Amino acid sequence: MDSDLESLTNDEVPGSAATVVLLRDGERGLEVLLAERPRDRGSFAGAWVFPGGAVDDEDAAGGSTDTEDAARRAAVRETREEIGLELDPAELVAFSRWTPPPTTAQKRLNTAFFAVRVPDGEIRPDPDEVMAVEWVRPVDALDRHSAGSMSLWPPTWVTLHGLKDAASVDEALAELRSGDIRPYVSRFSDDGTMILWQEDDEYEAERERQELDPDVPDDAPDAEGNRHRLMMDRLPWVYLNSF
Repeated sequence: MDSDLESLTNDEVPGSAATVVLLRDGERGLEVLLAERPRDRGSFAGAWVFPGGAVDDEDAAGGSTDTEDAARRAAVRETREEIGLELDPAELVAFSRWTPPPTTAQKRLNTAFFAVRVPDGEIRPDPDEVMAVEWVRPVDALDRHSAGSMSLWPPTWVTLHGLKDAASVDEALAELRSGDIRPYVSRFSDDGTMILWQEDDEYEAERERQELDPDVPDDAPDAEGNRHRLMMDRLPWVYLNSF
């Protein structure tokens, strides 16, 4: 399993990061800004991601790098450095946090996700960090991933899935503000083809699945028990959330 993907479920070396979902109203509905990472270097090589990066000591301003304030400062700084836009940290809407438990990988990043309406200004991608940027509807990005023409990582994929039915920036931000910051505490299945989140009955330990009907696979939407998982053994990925 690639070390970038394993870092989503690794607790060996603590660290924090921040990610910003920039939103705008397009002609056909809500659009998000995705940035393509260089294919030959860096984290998430070749993937399309939201702007963001690690929280550093300067972002912590003398405190802990694990705080929301530090993540907000990191989100603003990383957006400025990567695509040249200046954000107001007070306008960032915190909506999820991805916390990785232990595996065998060598790094860990607890990542805070924020959303915001894109501010005025010219997008100026840093060529060392970004190959291209594109405004795209969430549903179109998911379709391109399913077709194999756009590489997405699980947090990006799940976030896009959650935004695909929003009709506008106002609607999306209102929905995100209305809920608590959602934790995504994750681990891989033993074969590495599925991510399980903490609500899933199989998160704590792999165990024998009890099939009431052998003709119905355990990972089907109507399977017994709580399910919160992303199955990645083939395209299109399948997201199950019974909550």
